[in-house]
Amino acid sequence: MPNGLLAGWGDLTAREESVGVRAGDPVFLSPDYRVDPLLSLYVQSPGFRRYSVETKRNYATDIALLLTFLWGRGRSWTNAAARDLEDYEHWRLHAVENPVRIGGSKWNRELSAFSGLFAWAVKERWISRSPVATRQVLGRRGEVLTVAVAKAKDSRPSNVHWLTPRTWRLWINVGLRGHTRQGVPERGWAGRLEDRNVAFTRLVTSSGLRRLEAGALLTFEVPRIRLSGGRYCHGRVAAEVTRSKKSRTFYVSAGAVGDVENYMDSSRAWAVRQAQRAGRYDRLPGRRLVAEVTRGTKPLVRWCDQDGVVGERELARLTWQERMLLFTEGPEGPEPLWLWLNEQGLPFQPHSWEGVFRTANQRCERILTPPEHLGRDPHQVFAPYTTVHAGRHSFALFMLVVLNEVMDRRYGLTPAERRDFRLLYGDPWFMVQGLLGHASRETTVETYLAPVRHLQLQSMLADAAAPPDAPTPDLDGLFARVARDAEGIQDIDACMAPAQGAE
Repeated sequence: MPNGLLAGWGDLTAREESVGVRAGDPVFLSPDYRVDPLLSLYVQSPGFRRYSVETKRNYATDIALLLTFLWGRGRSWTNAAARDLEDYEHWRLHAVENPVRIGGSKWNRELSAFSGLFAWAVKERWISRSPVATRQVLGRRGEVLTVAVAKAKDSRPSNVHWLTPRTWRLWINVGLRGHTRQGVPERGWAGRLEDRNVAFTRLVTSSGLRRLEAGALLTFEVPRIRLSGGRYCHGRVAAEVTRSKKSRTFYVSAGAVGDVENYMDSSRAWAVRQAQRAGRYDRLPGRRLVAEVTRGTKPLVRWCDQDGVVGERELARLTWQERMLLFTEGPEGPEPLWLWLNEQGLPFQPHSWEGVFRTANQRCERILTPPEHLGRDPHQVFAPYTTVHAGRHSFALFMLVVLNEVMDRRYGLTPAERRDFRLLYGDPWFMVQGLLGHASRETTVETYLAPVRHLQLQSMLADAAAPPDAPTPDLDGLFARVARDAEGIQDIDACMAPAQGAE
């Protein structure tokens, strides 16, 4: 950078603080390199700041695209009319000239971003009327809701897809462990942070935790108390990192916990030692050295920062950003309490897991897809692909199938007995609802598991040949049957093997 380029800007931090700018606030820069002061006020508004970090990033991107469209028309966003938004909707959704058209779900998210911006501008009297046309409708519970007229009707409630257990095993082995089609590590495979990535994936797929919930765990929050039988452990997910802002109990397989513990004892411990020797933790701004974590139903975290200032906060109310600053004094100096670390021994941010999964998807595609089919045949799938959140979907599907299987086989329930069991304990849908932390059963059924409701799992499981008191059957075969009859479920045999007779 040329000398003197930033001359006179040494007090930039103080200037930002004086006008209320915070770290992470979006800055909208026009094509003529001017900052819009009204948009800067909007991102500082209470409504925008209540959004999650990911929502802020998505909404800022959506708004920037609209601003660019309006700029091309010679319009400011404060002068936008309903016709402008209608034309923009046509361009985004339908225009043949647009090579990157979007679907209804994406458009509805963009529309929500625009509605928030223009509603704020009307409230603050920067504009007299919002260009987003709205209408009133009755909600499910009889309440009156205001919705945008342009809301797409072809949107999907969520991008739900699943992998069966054996397909997850294939994805982990090929994508994260570097295996070839023959099931052995590829020559030259470095395996950087392989144990960390495998441990995180197994944690998510066996617990149903969201990306932030799993990605913001602290070392002392790793479950260690096993249930009777020893196959599962249970822990608590902190309220502040959940979507509902309510703490809940989660369950995870003992095998997944073992993977996490192995990671903590191996590559994580090595990364911490390297960071300590390099002095990285000594230079980390905002570091908080934890002195005590109290016990009880509402444990407190007490710390001392680098300036000697003592603070405390309820563990459940620590944000994920605050959790990244927590350290403990180890034998060789400060050690991060944040569970997941990068190669430098620094906290690995939750959103960065998407990059890990994206890279693993690309590797599965390269290894498992025959060269003659790469990028050519959209109807033949040879390799599994997934996201972090798909682990949660897969967990929900797994638990639904297993709970139905347990109720029918282990207990040998008659229809009447099954009704009584549901009255006492709730049916599998309610059980899965609790495991996922959903506020309503409706969300569990309609958003996550609606595509498999038509399978009538009870009947499917009841016609098995084994007697009621037989051990649980091979679940791979059971899930293969589910995958054959339902859309969106990836199974290595049902969906990925080349069709018989295919060239």
